[in-house]
Amino acid sequence: MAITLYSLCGVDETRPFSPHCWKVVMALRHKGLDFEERPLAFTAIPAVEEGVSRTVPILRDDQHLVSDSFAIALYLEDAYPEAPSLFRGEGGRAAARLVEGYAQQIVHPAITRIALPDIHAMLAPVDQDYFRKSREQRLGRTLEDFAADRETAIAAWPAHLQPLRHMLAHQPFIGGDTPLFADYIVFGALQWLRITTGSIHLASDDPVSIWFGHLLDLHDQAARQIA
Repeated sequence: MAITLYSLCGVDETRPFSPHCWKVVMALRHKGLDFEERPLAFTAIPAVEEGVSRTVPILRDDQHLVSDSFAIALYLEDAYPEAPSLFRGEGGRAAARLVEGYAQQIVHPAITRIALPDIHAMLAPVDQDYFRKSREQRLGRTLEDFAADRETAIAAWPAHLQPLRHMLAHQPFIGGDTPLFADYIVFGALQWLRITTGSIHLASDDPVSIWFGHLLDLHDQAARQIA
């Protein structure tokens, strides 16, 4: 039975954009596993797989159902040990947790300040209503107020990536000579920014841009083809 990955999209199902789902897409390709991706709108997620999760990614592998991107990566690592490793041992798993914290606490909030209006524009009306209500409740202000300083957020964006830039001065990937799941965690965030806004808002010669380009070129450039 094929692996099924439920991911997130707007009106256009060919442009799935969730950073967490992109981590899993890259992990599945890293492992060389065949899978079917089923992009869903925000409001459609609770109806799949008997409501197992209100958020994606959700992975079904035969009788196994797993949600949460990191939990899915751990499952894939343990279920397919003969395929290329996503972590290369316990140290890699622990390091990936640190990268996850950096991405979710520093990188994602910075992207949100840039991409929020673009995400809203990608959605169908029913999902726009859900998105507006849930995000405005979380942010404590309207989407319009939050987006008012977008240009300032874009100008401040490169500084949030300095830890990654520091590391790339010593090695080509977070995983060392080749990428690991830790790379896909940050890649997912930048792919989210790229798909929703049309740019990663970095100079082409920025080490992070170069690193991101190398990851886009993996797996027959499948990620690059989504724009």
